[in-house]
Amino acid sequence: MLTAITRKVSPAITRCELTHLQRKAIDVALAAHQHEAYEGCLADFGCRVVSLPAEPELPDSVFVEDTAVLVDELAVVTRPGAESRRVETASVARVLAEYRPIAAIQAPGTLDGGDVLRVGRRVFVGLSARSNREGIEQLRALLSPFGYAVEALAVSGCLHLKSAVTQVAPDAVLLNRAWVDPEGFDGLRCIDIDPAEPYAANALLVGEAVIYPAAFPRTAARLERAGIRLALVDVSELAKAEGAVTCCSLILQ
Repeated sequence: MLTAITRKVSPAITRCELTHLQRKAIDVALAAHQHEAYEGCLADFGCRVVSLPAEPELPDSVFVEDTAVLVDELAVVTRPGAESRRVETASVARVLAEYRPIAAIQAPGTLDGGDVLRVGRRVFVGLSARSNREGIEQLRALLSPFGYAVEALAVSGCLHLKSAVTQVAPDAVLLNRAWVDPEGFDGLRCIDIDPAEPYAANALLVGEAVIYPAAFPRTAARLERAGIRLALVDVSELAKAEGAVTCCSLILQ
């Protein structure tokens, strides 16, 4: 069975970190409702959901993906690029220690889990405003003994690598080629987002289906034509905080 670790929406989410979006009013109650529906979708897809309580003083803490990188053999606790988010990692690390041996990224390295995309034994890492070369090198040193190849990729125009590309099938990725070079994904089938939906590349593969934002119907249609089974969710309030469907969970086998 898959386990999905999530964390409830903080009432302070209105003070979230923003890099590429203008601040808009976030309906906290609606965000919490949307997050609960997302957790329900994870459960429907066969995940045992471990839902951590909200952190009232940590605005971005619902986005648990950024706190760790998971492989079968290890959990790597990150050192987020935004200093305000570094206190989020300790409580997640305590939970992950029940499932995996723990390692950690150390200063001066920075690494956000949202910059890390694992496809089999290939681990793509975005060189972004949140993840630096030192963090990537530390991740490589931790994962290479287990046979993982860590590949650094330039990211531009978006917050994280997974804003630009995510896995949607064992052999396929969904991407925005304006934000990441598709040549980095040789050997994989690349499905382009619809150009009218630049934020549409973030999708969450769970088993044989994909959790996908309802806000991007044109790209959803492309995915369905490519044979991808979708479950659409409304994450409009979380999107105002530069969040998306991968950001809100850590999934373990």
